[in-house]
Amino acid sequence: MTLEQKIGQFFFPAVFINDTEENIQATEELIKKHNIGGLTFFHSRASAATNYETKKKIVFNDDSYQRLTALIVRYQKCATTPLLMSIDAEWGLAMRVEKTPQYPYAITLGALPISESHLAYEVGKQIGLDLKSAGLHYNLAPLADINNNPNNPVIGYRSFGENKEKVAHFALEYLRGMNDVGILGCLKHFPGHGNTNVDSHLGLPVLEETLEQLLENELYPFIKGIESDVDSIMIGHLAVPALNEGANTSATLSKSVIETLLRKQLNYDGLVISDALNMHSVSKLYERKGQLEWEAFNAGNDVLCFAENVPEGIQEILKNATPERIEESYNRLMKCKKKAGLFEEQKQTTTELDFATASLLNRKIAQRCLTKLKDNKNTAVATDAVKRGTLAKLSIYKNTENTFFKTLAPSLSAKEYSVEMDTTNSLSAIEKSLKDYDTIIIALFVPKAKPMNNFDIEEAVLQLLKKLFLSKKCILYVFGNPYALQILPDLQSVSGLVQVYQDFEEFQEAAANQLLENLPSQGTLPVHINNL
Repeated sequence: MTLEQKIGQFFFPAVFINDTEENIQATEELIKKHNIGGLTFFHSRASAATNYETKKKIVFNDDSYQRLTALIVRYQKCATTPLLMSIDAEWGLAMRVEKTPQYPYAITLGALPISESHLAYEVGKQIGLDLKSAGLHYNLAPLADINNNPNNPVIGYRSFGENKEKVAHFALEYLRGMNDVGILGCLKHFPGHGNTNVDSHLGLPVLEETLEQLLENELYPFIKGIESDVDSIMIGHLAVPALNEGANTSATLSKSVIETLLRKQLNYDGLVISDALNMHSVSKLYERKGQLEWEAFNAGNDVLCFAENVPEGIQEILKNATPERIEESYNRLMKCKKKAGLFEEQKQTTTELDFATASLLNRKIAQRCLTKLKDNKNTAVATDAVKRGTLAKLSIYKNTENTFFKTLAPSLSAKEYSVEMDTTNSLSAIEKSLKDYDTIIIALFVPKAKPMNNFDIEEAVLQLLKKLFLSKKCILYVFGNPYALQILPDLQSVSGLVQVYQDFEEFQEAAANQLLENLPSQGTLPVHINNL
């Protein structure tokens, strides 16, 4: 390979599963002309995270998985050097591809007892097998971020929690599971995106910690990953002024963060990949096309993820980089490609996804992560109310046909009510209907995993909950991000409280069985909640 062809290997532009034929052909040209090293798959242009604030409509496509597998074959045929195919699949292919198995969020796994960390390994393994079935080699996961800021708009549920030892242990188990089935992994977002309150897709978060504080907490999971020879580390778009002579320079563009701290102080010689270079915290910094790509490479990144200016970026690096530095990054990438088996004869892989195994695994996790936060004899209270005819059930943001209610129904028969989204006018009618019941089982299905706009829980719904908590015996099951507990008013007044984390059918069944059989809960909250 010429130096220019080697530089092409560092570029991993974004490709979209549900894209136009014109765009697909443009990617094929890019592969043929510039010898790029890999691709990072996203669902569609409308779903890209930088469009999160816009109203671009995401069009779902039940054939996305089939399109993905077909595109991978098509793109590989264009490549002289086999492409390393990557994707964000933190909780499975379902993060990017509909109609594929979804596994629990990291925060759910973080609720498991440490003795059940083998389940994080199993999740990594199953996700790895799902990726392999599609022809993917590289999962840009898991997060090694310690989420110690409840107002974090972008990490939160994607982190294993706020305990550095648990985060490190679970992240490494997840990585080991993927590696054992031949899939590369990635710890992100170095040096730690947990204690931030800005979404780096849209702006630049700033970490105010000193190096000593970072070494004590944020860097701990990365250090453990380095000790375990992690495949790659992704650099986050976040500023650490203490490491940059007081400047708010993004870590992705900082030699002191990558070369000095990660390479020299922490002795990491594995692959370093940038976070997506289209993210607004860095994408608008340079007017000249290709300069951002050069600056990111010059700072120490080996792989430029979501690079938008491939031809210009290659020329900038060719013009400015030393042959020795190009060779270093090239060798690191080739080592990963060899580990992923790209230079071996490619065997035909099956494209069957194993939904049954995914469901079984989700059921095991559900049974072990449920977290009972308050129990005033919940089972007995509900049973007594049924006998007296004073029990009602209220489902918030799912209709009464939900699995939780269906599982409860044979043993705890009671009148059922539901609150749908955007139906605040009917809340007074529901409140009136509940007047004659003294005990209410409430299932709150939190609409969004991200905290923006109170997780999309409407103010009128919060007011209804407040009235019910203060006037009735309420047994509350929360299906969703545990940080949503912080916005629930007068939570101390509930009679019973169980955190369920996910709304999957397996989790709803586990929650219902926990109530019916008065089962103990093994889970613990992975993060601190202020109002408990």
